[in-house]
Amino acid sequence: MHAETTTITTPVGPFTVVVDADGAVLASGWTTTACDLIPLVHPSLRPTGARRRDDLGAIGKAVAAYHDGDVEAVADVPVRQVSSPFIAHAWEVLRAVPAGRPITYTEFALLASRPAAVRAAASACARNAAALFVPCHRVLRTGGALGGFRWGTDVKRWLLDHETATSGHVGGVPPV
Repeated sequence: MHAETTTITTPVGPFTVVVDADGAVLASGWTTTACDLIPLVHPSLRPTGARRRDDLGAIGKAVAAYHDGDVEAVADVPVRQVSSPFIAHAWEVLRAVPAGRPITYTEFALLASRPAAVRAAASACARNAAALFVPCHRVLRTGGALGGFRWGTDVKRWLLDHETATSGHVGGVPPV
C-alpha cells in the first residue's frame, strides 16, 4: 500500500501528515519527513511507499485552521490506527477530550474505563502515531507537569497554550 504525505508550515514548526488511500491519517507529527512517521504506523497498516503532495485537501485545511485558532478543526479528521482493544478505545477517548481542558493520566485511565490502568493509559499516549488528530498532548501528569511528548515538551506546551487561548475555556494549564 502506498500513502500520501505532505508537510505544512505551522507556528510551532513543520508538521507532516501521512494518509492512506481512503484519506485517513496513519501518522502525523512535527517533523519535515515522512520517514520519521512511517515506522510509527502499525505493521498491518504500514505503507510500502509514500508519495509527497503539496496539498492533502481537507486534512491540510483542518491543520491550518487549527493553528489559526479553530482548535476543533482536526476533531473530525479520520484516523486509522491499530492496537489492543484497550489502547484503541483509549485513543477514541482522547479524541473526546476538549481543547483547553487537559486531563491527568489518572483521569484519562478513568475515562477509558480502567481507573487502575494509569500506566496503560500513558502507554496509549506514547503509542499514538496520529499526533494532533488524537490529542495525546492534552494529558498531563498529576499536578500539571507536562510529562513526555514524542515531539518535545516545547511543542506540547505551545499546543496547550494555543488551545487554552483560543478555546474559550477558563483556567488554562499550570506553568511548569
